[in-house]
Amino acid sequence: MASVSHTTPKPEWLKIRPPGGENYSRIKELLRGLKLHTVCEEARCPNVAECWGGGTATVMLMGDTCTRACRFCHVKSGNPKRELDANEPVNVASAIAELKLRYVVLTSVDRDDLADGGADHFARTVEEIKKRRPETLVEVLIPDFQGNEKSIERICLSGVDVIAHNIETVERLTSTVRDRRCGYQQSLDVLKKVKEYFPKIYTKSSVMVGLGESREEIFKAMDDLRAAGVQIVTFGQYLRPTTWHLPVEEYVHPDVFKEYEKVGLEKGFLCVPSGPLVRSSYRAAEKFLEGLLRSRAN
Repeated sequence: MASVSHTTPKPEWLKIRPPGGENYSRIKELLRGLKLHTVCEEARCPNVAECWGGGTATVMLMGDTCTRACRFCHVKSGNPKRELDANEPVNVASAIAELKLRYVVLTSVDRDDLADGGADHFARTVEEIKKRRPETLVEVLIPDFQGNEKSIERICLSGVDVIAHNIETVERLTSTVRDRRCGYQQSLDVLKKVKEYFPKIYTKSSVMVGLGESREEIFKAMDDLRAAGVQIVTFGQYLRPTTWHLPVEEYVHPDVFKEYEKVGLEKGFLCVPSGPLVRSSYRAAEKFLEGLLRSRAN
């Protein structure tokens, strides 16, 4: 399959409105004041207007420099020099309490330079949020921590409500799309371990399409995720951030996304947000999970 030319215009279904509005400005100003990073901006998420305008944001912990260099990701890669902001857990929790968020997503860069991959820093942030605002539901989108079981368990014990970890693509394309330190089976094992440690924690993953995968490979990825106990999966279109990154092989039609949603529900996933602009931290999934978690608490 030939790659989509850089001169090929994006189809209508991929047009994005520019960010703006009162909530957007308020969140941006607050996060800037506390020197916090968001994956919404660092990864050029197409839904930043919708999410920030609706009063939600995905905060990226442990700086803006990732030790890995996946060929789809716009986050800066390099050596973070082992530096961590010791005040970040408190700053994040304070911002979330001030914004009075009902549901928050925390993610991070990969920190292979740290012995625990940053798991304790991640977990302390969750604990600080719960201390200041117990009613806030917290989802974490974690790295693989190189499969370190103690790191995974530390996250599970933090009081978190949802744990997400993305396989990103189908098995065949993993070595092309992701950093060499990543692994398809390693990611599945992380998700499986979460379920083994704490069955009541909801687990979630995400897959990009348009990288040259086949429908059959997508269906197999669904089966692999279900075998690992994953309950929520999202599907979204890969969009090339720069010419250094992998080219788009195909702009997948919305009808195909509808098919993936239908098949995913048939395979037993509780929720399958699927569409060209869907991303891992997507409000439809968050609202669904919030409903499940609040009903379970009552």
